[in-house]
Amino acid sequence: MNPRAKRLALPLGGALAAAAMIGASLPATAQASTADPDVKSSALTPSGNAKAIAGYWTASKLKSATTYLADSTVSAKLNKTGAARAAADGKPGVVAPTGEEGKTAGKSRNVNLPITVGKVFFVDDKGKERWCSGSSVQSKFHNLVATAGHCVYDTDTNKPFGNFVFIPGYYQGKAPWGIYVGAKVNTHDDFTVYEDYDYDYAFVNVYDGIKQQPEKEVDYKTFKAHMDKGGVGREAATAVDRNTYDAWTKKGGLGKVEGVDKEDQVGPQYKGAIAVAVETDKSSWDKVSGQVYGLHDDKVTLGRTLDQADWPASGSKLQPRVEHVTKTEYEAYKGPGHKQVDSRGNYTITYYFVVKYIAKTSSAKYIIFRHYITFVTAAGRLGDNVGGQGFSWNQKLGKKVFTFGYPTSAHLDGDKPYSGHTQKWCYGTTGAAPVVSAYKAEEHQAIKCAFTPGASGGPFLLQYKNSKRTGYLNGVVSLTVDSDGNKRYDRVTTPYFNGDTYGIYKHAANLWTGKLPV
Repeated sequence: MNPRAKRLALPLGGALAAAAMIGASLPATAQASTADPDVKSSALTPSGNAKAIAGYWTASKLKSATTYLADSTVSAKLNKTGAARAAADGKPGVVAPTGEEGKTAGKSRNVNLPITVGKVFFVDDKGKERWCSGSSVQSKFHNLVATAGHCVYDTDTNKPFGNFVFIPGYYQGKAPWGIYVGAKVNTHDDFTVYEDYDYDYAFVNVYDGIKQQPEKEVDYKTFKAHMDKGGVGREAATAVDRNTYDAWTKKGGLGKVEGVDKEDQVGPQYKGAIAVAVETDKSSWDKVSGQVYGLHDDKVTLGRTLDQADWPASGSKLQPRVEHVTKTEYEAYKGPGHKQVDSRGNYTITYYFVVKYIAKTSSAKYIIFRHYITFVTAAGRLGDNVGGQGFSWNQKLGKKVFTFGYPTSAHLDGDKPYSGHTQKWCYGTTGAAPVVSAYKAEEHQAIKCAFTPGASGGPFLLQYKNSKRTGYLNGVVSLTVDSDGNKRYDRVTTPYFNGDTYGIYKHAANLWTGKLPV
């Protein structure tokens, strides 16, 4: 099977509509399995990088991120007309939820939306910001999130996605209860190794939450001091015209110039010449002789017309600049600087610059750097802030459940009823889902629901109490299905939660992530 041919929103043949509606009450008389499940635990983010990852997800990135889908649309037909074989492997069981009494979350059609539900955000293997749905679930250390396996682990690259965070109660780019950075993901080996969607679930341990204050633009000196102390911030490079570059650097702003050809270069005494910082590689920088100047040296401010006494020699070295970056920024950087990852998982890039003089008529590209810092405060543990849903396994089919999530994509006929920025819900009776061989999905259960893609990872909740906003997690949205071929999504499916699922959950629910210093 070619994993690139996968898609998480499947239009299924209309002739097999009845298959998606079959439901059965399954006996749970067998003894629970005592065998340990095949747990796959993978690290997501070192604690030293957690604040930087939280800072990466600015409000603008949260809004611009897109829901996670594969590369192409696939029309899949069922290879069986019978119901999927969702069956218990032991006695049913439940873990009680933590309460959420007295907390506000808004209403939709008289259903109180749970603040445990939110979005998981991550960066895919192509460097694009993506999201799915997810939910806080009860655990010993109040630090656990349930979502779909395909929303955390990339089976194409065989490693977790980068920059993973969970934002409970997400609403239109806001994080009212904080941002929770993923520390460890726990999945079933049959998903990570065999891409078996009967195990398309994941339990993610997260660090204590972080709340961001509105970011503030500062000068480079303030930015560097803030970052040296482990603060959250970002640098934004912007291409500008020559006049804007001149004005920016004359005020002490940081800038550089790219594409400086030999015909652009002049001597320092040329009328109107300006000194600019041009990036080079370390080997070339090492070979340059001459004095080392700082980018914001009191004597030499790049970009202004210099007095003769201030002229550095063309080609003189500038002090290297070392920046801490995220993993995504590290991998995306293709410049001549030196990249390094230390033993604690910190990513840095060292930039090397030399002085060049260019004329006003130069066609070189001018770039200025703006710097922003964000002050963060500790938000505490996830479960302490929003609670956690209970957990259930080996439950009979034919039960009423709610499912919550953030659908966003259009139906196959082009109609787009959801924005993806607000939480929605469905209510229905669980039944055995169709077999979808492309995903090895043979033991899914489904409910009628018009959710479109974007809801992936959202919870199926048994016995949901409207007053407390709690229930029992009985599944996570895996596939979004058009079961009758009318180009309208009408089913969402989940892997059946059995004894193996409980084993993965139990393992994850007892892991401690430690306190995150802010």
